[in-house]
Order: sequence, then C-alpha cells, then structure tokens
Amino acid sequence: MTALRMRARDFLTEDELIAVRQRTTWKGAALIAHAWALILAAIALVAWWPNPLTYLLAVAVIGSRQLGLAILMHDGAHGCLSADEKTNLTLSQWFCAYPIFAETRGYRRYHLQHHARTQQEDDPDLVLSAPFPITRPSYRRKFFRDITGQTGYQQRKAQLLNAIGPNEWPLSRRAAHFWEKLGPQCVINAVLFAGLAAAGVWWAYPLLWLVPLLTWMMVITRIRNIAEHAVVPDSSDPLRNTRTTRANVLERLFIAPYYVNYHLEHHLLFYVPCYNLPRVHRILSESRYAERMEVQPGYAAVLRLATGRPDHEDRPGQLVNSARRAQAGAKVNADQNAGGF
Repeated sequence: MTALRMRARDFLTEDELIAVRQRTTWKGAALIAHAWALILAAIALVAWWPNPLTYLLAVAVIGSRQLGLAILMHDGAHGCLSADEKTNLTLSQWFCAYPIFAETRGYRRYHLQHHARTQQEDDPDLVLSAPFPITRPSYRRKFFRDITGQTGYQQRKAQLLNAIGPNEWPLSRRAAHFWEKLGPQCVINAVLFAGLAAAGVWWAYPLLWLVPLLTWMMVITRIRNIAEHAVVPDSSDPLRNTRTTRANVLERLFIAPYYVNYHLEHHLLFYVPCYNLPRVHRILSESRYAERMEVQPGYAAVLRLATGRPDHEDRPGQLVNSARRAQAGAKVNADQNAGGF
C-alpha cells in the first residue's frame, strides 16, 4: 500500500509557505536555552528546598525537558534549527542529542524512512503504533515498567552492549566502535557531572539527570508515540494517518514540549521548524481540509482511544503483535524510542 500525498501549495499560498519554512538560528538556540534553563532551575529548586514534593516535581520537569531536547534534536535532523547546516548540526548534536545519549545523523537516516513510508508496512516506526488499541491493564503494566525505570534500563543496556561490540573483536576495534557510538555522549555527560560537582550538587547528576532520563522521559515518550500514530482512522490518508493533539499549559510543561503535539502538520511539512507548526495548524483549520484532519482534544482523550480494547481480552505477557512478527529479526536503532517522531 502507498500513502496518498499532499502538496504544500494545496493549502498554503506561496507567501505563507515562504514564511513558515523560514529557519532562524536564534529561535532554535532560544528553545534549547529554554530547555536547559528549566533543567537547571529544577535542580536549583531541589538544592534550595529539598523534600519529596520538590524532587518529584523536578523529575517531571527535567524528564519533560529531556524529551524536549530529543524533540529539538529531531528538528535538527530535519535541518530546522538553523539555515546553516554546520550550525544546525552543532546545536542538534552537542546541546540536544549527546546529553541524552542520542546522535542526530544516525537518527536522521532512520527517521526519514518513517516520513517516506508513514503507517505503511515498511514504516520502521510501525512497531510503535500497530499494537493499539490495547487494554487498560496492559497500558498500566507498560506505565509501571516505564515509571520504575525498567524500560529505560533495557534501552540503555541494549545501547551500551551495541556500543561495546562483539567479544571476538580486538580491543582496539571495540574501543574505536565504542567511541563512534557513545564517545561524545559520554564526554558531554562527564562535563555535565563535573559542572554539577563544581557547583556543589554532584548528587544531582544521578538523581536529577539519570533518574528522569530512565523514568519520566520513558513515560511521556510512550504517550507521545501513542498520540502521534496509534489508532488513527486511515493509514493511507496524510490527514488521518498522523494525529495532532491539543495540549493545555500543564500538558505542554510535563508531556508535550516544543510544539511536538502538532504532529500532523509536521508530517505534511517536515521542513518547517517546530515553532512555526502552530501557524500551519491555524491555516489548515481554516481550510477545506479541516474536517478531515485527525485532531484530538487532549492526551487523556488519546489514551482513552488507545486503551479501548475490552479488559477481558487482556493477555498479560503477550508482547508479540502482528507488526513485530512482520518485522521479526529486524534490528531497530537503539535510539528509536527516544525519537520516533
């Protein structure tokens, strides 16, 4: 099956298209600075007023900004952080991807296949949406694995083992392979730890960087994956095989930072910077295509759709679905779940 295509000029004038695709370096850098400012503010809050409530709040805020860095890395993979490719890659790699143990160029190669084959049999992200709808008990089990760090641990373990390489390789080859896969990421995280230690809060690295990365970021990454492509009405219609989810202030703070909820608009115009997606949404909403667009009022509504399978059909432990069987043996990139936008 081949998905239908829409041209930008089907719903945008030439002037509107020029405006929304404009990439401004200072805007991309400002979003990155915003993410890091919130991360540092959350750490400062716990250092100043340490108690369970401020800690949990900080984990949620930092986890959402770590997802925010993944979103901005994703913008960099599309060349949207800056019109200058060298600046774009520098911002995406060193300030977004490496701190969360990701890598822009490898992600770009994988991710563009998703855009080319959205919701088709050979979409590499189909494994993320095909199992849905599921039962509410099944989602609760997934949530528990995410929030307790089990999902994050398994992903990072797989990433580390992949970076180490096979035992039969000579040490020099394994060292070179490790540097290629995780070297810059380890350097940036060492710098982050050293900076926190110099500020007298060394404990913030394990408790307020790694813990959110392994827990809350996993929870909202799954929610975001569900919202974008799960239980969509028509896999071949570009207005209905991808979803936009309206997000209120709290959802934007804790679940959907940096306009990631405008996913339908992103798929239609993947070269548009994230900060221009709300404008694309407004234009589409006033066009003749408005009624066809797959838009949900919030993330709670999406989760109700995604957990609509009757509870009596629940099969604990049955993790194999039709999409996984179809792609059995396929090797999914270690950073797929961190960036399947």
